[in-house]
Amino acid sequence: MARFFRWFGDLKRNKNRNPSPQPSDTAKSSCKNSGSSCTSSRPIADPTASQRFDSKARWSKEYDVCICHAEDDITYVQDLVSFLELHPQGLRCFLQLRDLALGGAICTELCQAVRESHCWVLIITPSFLKDPWCWYQMQQALSESPIANGRVIPVRKHLEQKDYPQELRFIFGIDVKLDKDNGFQKIKHAILCYLEELCRKDREEQRRREIESCVDTVSNTTDLNRTC
Repeated sequence: MARFFRWFGDLKRNKNRNPSPQPSDTAKSSCKNSGSSCTSSRPIADPTASQRFDSKARWSKEYDVCICHAEDDITYVQDLVSFLELHPQGLRCFLQLRDLALGGAICTELCQAVRESHCWVLIITPSFLKDPWCWYQMQQALSESPIANGRVIPVRKHLEQKDYPQELRFIFGIDVKLDKDNGFQKIKHAILCYLEELCRKDREEQRRREIESCVDTVSNTTDLNRTC
């Protein structure tokens, strides 16, 4: 516990020393033009990546990914979050002790974190299985996305297959011991794949609405000319 709070103190100091940048200009413009509010995020440096991962649908939620973990696994999670928040993508991560609202009810804050995240990374370890709040968050994530569509990303670490939760056995997961980099690259790839598909569908829907609007405008103009 002491190690946990020492790490949290260091994290707070580092965060204050390096405040998070604001969203990219493209994201701000998109949100402003659509009339929706835009949440804070880290910018995407690569222009090509900016187009792939920038859409109203992405900025509609506060976080790209929520990391669900037990207290004993905080060192692994700290390294994972640092990796995911690196540029160029700069994923927006929810980390409990850093991002929970002080004074808020735990169940309410955890539910809000799940609802405000596009993806959920579940760090499944023996400690995770013993923590009721981890189970609670896992069930909330599964209820938000009952089908295996890439939003729930189980990460098995130091856990035998026989102990793996039944609820997750129909979802393809990541086994940390099979990866030299602790599965970080696979976790990031899974998140980016979901976000890219989300943004692609959102842009296609936006183009479809624009085309329909143009067709309606032309049709109305034609009818008006005929009347005149």
